[in-house]
Amino acid sequence: MIMQRTLYSPQRVSVAIGLCIVMLSALPRYMVGGHETRQTLLLMALALVAVAAAVQWKMLPLSARQALPALLKRLAAMLVLGAVVMGAWHAVFTDWISWQVFISHAATCGLLLHAVSLWWSSQE
Repeated sequence: MIMQRTLYSPQRVSVAIGLCIVMLSALPRYMVGGHETRQTLLLMALALVAVAAAVQWKMLPLSARQALPALLKRLAAMLVLGAVVMGAWHAVFTDWISWQVFISHAATCGLLLHAVSLWWSSQE
């Protein structure tokens, strides 16, 4: 039996929104470091992912759109957890890093935790 994969899901939209947050959190690193080319590329990628997320959201049926607020709350909780985890990691294993690097690491960790939690919940 062949199973079809859903192309549009609220989970994918929430991960895409999380990816936009991660890209936004990386911008200060490039601004401070004077990496204008990387900053420009990141902004272009951010625009592309934001448009893709908006298109996916538009294609969702109403019932799936109603599941998105709960997923965004879950994403927010995972971003906070990512900040706690990375704060503890850097407190124990590294010297102080800049706040720009910290928020980038924290957002990345939070998005990874969100994606893994979605995968685990789909396996149940």
